[in-house]
Amino acid sequence: MHTQNTDTRYGAVTKAFHWLTALFILSLIPVGQYATYLAGQINTAEGLPDAALVSRTTFLFSLHKTAGVMVFFVALARILWALGQRKPGLLNGHHTLEALAAETMHWLLYGSLVIVPLTGWVHHAATTGFAPIWWPFGQTLPFVPKDEGVAEIATTLHYLFQWVLTVAVALHVAGALKHHVIDRDATLRRMLPGDAEGQPTAQQPGHLVPAFTAVLVWCGVLLGATTLGWFSHSDHQVTSETSSPTVETAGNWVVQDGTLGLSVVQLGSEVTGQFADWTADITYAETPDDTGTHGSVRVTISIPSLALGSVTDQAKGSGYLDAATFPEAVFDARLTDVDGQMQAQGTLTIKDQSVPVTLPFDLTIDAGTATANGAVEVNRLDFGIGEPGEGSVAFAVTISFDLMALRTEAQ
Repeated sequence: MHTQNTDTRYGAVTKAFHWLTALFILSLIPVGQYATYLAGQINTAEGLPDAALVSRTTFLFSLHKTAGVMVFFVALARILWALGQRKPGLLNGHHTLEALAAETMHWLLYGSLVIVPLTGWVHHAATTGFAPIWWPFGQTLPFVPKDEGVAEIATTLHYLFQWVLTVAVALHVAGALKHHVIDRDATLRRMLPGDAEGQPTAQQPGHLVPAFTAVLVWCGVLLGATTLGWFSHSDHQVTSETSSPTVETAGNWVVQDGTLGLSVVQLGSEVTGQFADWTADITYAETPDDTGTHGSVRVTISIPSLALGSVTDQAKGSGYLDAATFPEAVFDARLTDVDGQMQAQGTLTIKDQSVPVTLPFDLTIDAGTATANGAVEVNRLDFGIGEPGEGSVAFAVTISFDLMALRTEAQ
């Protein structure tokens, strides 16, 4: 079998790219749809979702994502190969509209085979959650921040263009069958194993008009989605990762800026998130009292404000943080200096479970401005969160903060 294309037939390399891509597409679409269906069952489950269901869903999403990244590189390789090859002409180029439609489908296929996996990869890189992309591909992309707004836009584009790809594939298959069954020409046979040839017609549709038509289709899809408001929900979400604590003035320090986050390992991958709504009532004196206490802090956290990437709904569900029943978590502590290390020693209450917690932190005070940051590891089982085993979610959860506060007397 010849490896190169000619004017009348396709070579072995082009055929291999064609059928490898077809195998990927026909596998990825149903796997992605089924994984999404299972994810919906997890998010709507009462109580803890079945561990086997979570594991199966995660495996399918990882398979879908990893294969999707492979499709991206296969598509690029296929395009680069095609640029250096002759393209056998159409056998019915004299049928102007049909030929134009066929070439437009080819442009839609080539473009969508790049756009669809790329938008899926951007979504994965911009968010956090389960279902990692398998080796050798990474979890991040250059110039793609961890940002829920970016993730929302990317997943909307992924959804839209996967339907463009699906329709283009269906029409492409229908056209090939029409040529084979009705026209009885060599269009389909030229892409099957062997050296089948077909003499192209003198009239061909060219590339400019089909390419422009494909661009119009993509633009029409984007315009329609924008008109329907599909992107409006994510416009305001493209922000930095900094959460905004509510100003609390009961103490002698007022928090101006900061983040309150958590991280947990799920199925071997770290998942990080933040609480957008929290208050901190801080009283602090640089000189300790007779008990060695510098002051106190009371942090009130809005559980519904948690953003934890693609597992946000699951984390706030009844089997985990149960945000609907227990909308607040509270940390009450006294501030002490133990051998030169500042500590917040107190009680953390989540889901009506109060657990002693000691949070070490670094503190710097300069001209009435304080910066502080620290982290502590807690066991989720102490608060009745999640399943008793570590099959999908590790026991250890790291809670961290970073803030800047002003002394009220300085204002």
